[in-house]
Amino acid sequence: MNNQEILAQFGPREAMEYDVVVVGGGPGGLATAIRLKQLAAEKGADVSVVVLEKGSEPGAHILSGAIMDPRALTELFPKWKELGAPVTQAVTGDEMLFLSQTGKISTPEFLIPKSLHNEGNYVISLGNFVRWLGQQAEALGVEIFPGFAAAEVLYNDDGSVKGVATGNLGVGKDGQPMENFQLGMELHGKYTIFAEGSRGHLGKNLIANYKLDADKDPQTYALGIKELWEIDPAKAKPGHVVHSLGWPMDNQTYGGGFLYHLEDNKVTLGFITGLEYSNPWLSPFEEMQRWKTHPAIRHYLEGGKRISYGARAITCGGLMSLPKTIFPGGALVGCDAGFLNFARIKGSHAAIKTGMLAADAAYAAVTGGRQHDELSAYPEAFEKSWLHEELEASRNTKQWMKKGLFLSSFMNGIELWLMPKLGFKAPPWTIHNKVADHAKLKLASECPQIVYPKPDNKITFDRLSSVFVSNTNHEEQQPAHLTLKDASIPVTINLALYAGPESRYCPAGVYEFVKNADNTDRLQINAQNCVHCKTCDIKDPTQNIVWVTPEGGGGPNYSGM
Repeated sequence: MNNQEILAQFGPREAMEYDVVVVGGGPGGLATAIRLKQLAAEKGADVSVVVLEKGSEPGAHILSGAIMDPRALTELFPKWKELGAPVTQAVTGDEMLFLSQTGKISTPEFLIPKSLHNEGNYVISLGNFVRWLGQQAEALGVEIFPGFAAAEVLYNDDGSVKGVATGNLGVGKDGQPMENFQLGMELHGKYTIFAEGSRGHLGKNLIANYKLDADKDPQTYALGIKELWEIDPAKAKPGHVVHSLGWPMDNQTYGGGFLYHLEDNKVTLGFITGLEYSNPWLSPFEEMQRWKTHPAIRHYLEGGKRISYGARAITCGGLMSLPKTIFPGGALVGCDAGFLNFARIKGSHAAIKTGMLAADAAYAAVTGGRQHDELSAYPEAFEKSWLHEELEASRNTKQWMKKGLFLSSFMNGIELWLMPKLGFKAPPWTIHNKVADHAKLKLASECPQIVYPKPDNKITFDRLSSVFVSNTNHEEQQPAHLTLKDASIPVTINLALYAGPESRYCPAGVYEFVKNADNTDRLQINAQNCVHCKTCDIKDPTQNIVWVTPEGGGGPNYSGM
């Protein structure tokens, strides 16, 4: 049964009314909700706010490096230290490395661009921080519904957003309701704020529906793969930050590593691969495992233990790819729109700031008797903000990176290091990208095959053991949330022409080509492994794979990430 047939048999859905509905319980969504309640308390108004979070709790699906710039947090909670925010490990030093296969060149500190200097910033677990934000939101009266995935945008007759509907529960693999079936519910808001993170399922649909990306550069992405390790105390350097470029990427493929020292002898490390890469034989997961074997990285890990793993797409097109952020009845905030500053490798401060700006606009609208129109005050405030100035200065960063390691390093050095010293707030030129990431993939026959070493299970690991330590779980009987527009395309096009890249770009072993009894090929989708990174939705060369929300609560349950 499709959703319309289910509604016809079991409907109507229960509906709940709010002033503002927020989709996504990450930094952007929670900052939106918190700011709304703060304004209501300051001015003696009553504004009802609900947050839907598809993870089992706020923070369960959150994954980031992460180094936090506390500027936006300080605006949201001036006394965040007194409130016990888990933002305690200050950065103590920055190290920028250019790697060859066995060697390294350390960039002198005075040559590291200001964007990568982290004085005054903190190494944090973003998941723990989001859990704390959720507690602050609830204390202010925000209703948070964890384990409820917003699966559908609801529209009014005039085309404005009415709210969202959560997914049905208890639907079997065959699409038929089972004994434990529960119909989803509707949440109606005067305004609905979407804060789903990178490549949000509903945000993607809203951008297409309202043509919010008209006349913008195609959005561009990267895949970040992260591990959390407990290391030998003798090697721990709390607050020390390491970034790397170069090996194992070739000069035409963008990728870079990070290793951040937390408290308690823990390090968070990972590798970021630009999803505009062209060789379909490349595996971002295997490149990350290979990167760990470099002496400069292996040194910290030997004698240690990996305790967690995860992966997440990163929206990194910047201002040139930023869609219109408002539409009748709602707005996009944080990485759902693409506010991450890739030059700084930071997005949580931008998510918090844009959430606050959207909240300011929504509060004024709701208390002014408006509903379902455009919150024009939000983008207007953004254009006057310090965040816009920050993103303007780095608007070319990712575009240069598409042009190879040497040219991008040279030009980003000019724009991010030299120009600020010469008094320029932003470069006087703009570099555009006109080709979407999935369209950059070349035919397998045109590219060298890459053979990766087998894991040693000490420093390097395979996908399935990695997914195991991500605590990923999905209800096995539900329909696969990784859907195909045409079931024949994976074999007839992707496997035939591109050597089945989905079996390599997925960092969780979801996609696997297997042989049928008659020796023909088929794509097997192991949806239960999915860590919700969204790479398949982005990188599939035919755009045949569509990621939709699984049952609420399914997916990873990250701890300390």
